[in-house]
Amino acid sequence: MRAVVKRGAEPGMDVHDVPAPVCGPSDVIIKVHFAGVCGTDLHIWEWDSWASARLRPPVIVGHEFAGEIVELGREAAAAGLLAIGDAVTAEGHIVCGHCLQCRLGAAHLCRRTQIIGVDRDGAFADFIAMPASNVMKLDGIPCEIGAIMDPIGNAVHTVLEGESVSGSSVLVLGCGPIGCFAVGVARAAGASLVVASDFNERRLALARAMGAQLTLNPERDDVVARVRELTSGDGADLVCEMSGHPSGHAQAFAAARLGGRVNLLGTPSRTTEVDFAREVIFKGLTLYGVTGRKMYQTWHQMRRFLKAGQFDPRPVITHRFPLEGIGDAIRVIKEGQAGKVILEVAHD
Repeated sequence: MRAVVKRGAEPGMDVHDVPAPVCGPSDVIIKVHFAGVCGTDLHIWEWDSWASARLRPPVIVGHEFAGEIVELGREAAAAGLLAIGDAVTAEGHIVCGHCLQCRLGAAHLCRRTQIIGVDRDGAFADFIAMPASNVMKLDGIPCEIGAIMDPIGNAVHTVLEGESVSGSSVLVLGCGPIGCFAVGVARAAGASLVVASDFNERRLALARAMGAQLTLNPERDDVVARVRELTSGDGADLVCEMSGHPSGHAQAFAAARLGGRVNLLGTPSRTTEVDFAREVIFKGLTLYGVTGRKMYQTWHQMRRFLKAGQFDPRPVITHRFPLEGIGDAIRVIKEGQAGKVILEVAHD
């Protein structure tokens, strides 16, 4: 089969012919139709410090995908929950089920997590083998949307963790694809005000398309002052920090109201200095670190939003490429003018 492979410890990745995956007794084989390209794949392409410390090439890249089941292992078939021909997506974090976190119902924090496309072969390929327990039927959700339910799930987790968003004021800092999805999730969940901030005008346009009532650019706007102005001087009930930049952290703490909440998804590349007494403790803030998707609470919440038509992520999809166009997909992400980028995996 064809697959995008990271073959060695150097920048780049290419399409190669590789053996098709073998179906284990508890696995399913999925024919991939669509796959999402994200920042993790850019790190792998660049072979930066994170990628070089984490990956052990060769590995098939890609962790966001959807397709159809073409083979069921013996145990997967006996369970009777999945069938050949089902349109499906899958949770890309494969967990042990035995560590303390798994046993406490927090498998998204499993200490032995393996991520497809990073720690084991991934989804930029004609076929992928997945544990049946990780696979979810789309049940009418379009396959292209199914391919990006992984990052949508990150947004759902970020926005919905904590008190009800209904009637709340929400500030989203950082309008990459997940930030834009977070805007749409907040609107779907009933937020009364959703403000989005980014330096990139293209991304701010996507945030408006997803329902942001106000978009701000920190180069010209005083984000904290505008948020306070719109909230009678109080600040935002919820701040979703998606940028991972120290300036984003500072704005998040400053823009949150007393007793408010800051949910942090953006991953910093360097240390952030925080005056915890002034910015967090005396404000009574609740901070929450978002890792992946809750398994499987987030998936059920996401499916309900999508199936009810309350949330449509398609305005964020800006580019589509064939599998062989992985280099072009990475290029448009690096240029900063793309929203969500999709690979279309055509089959003969």
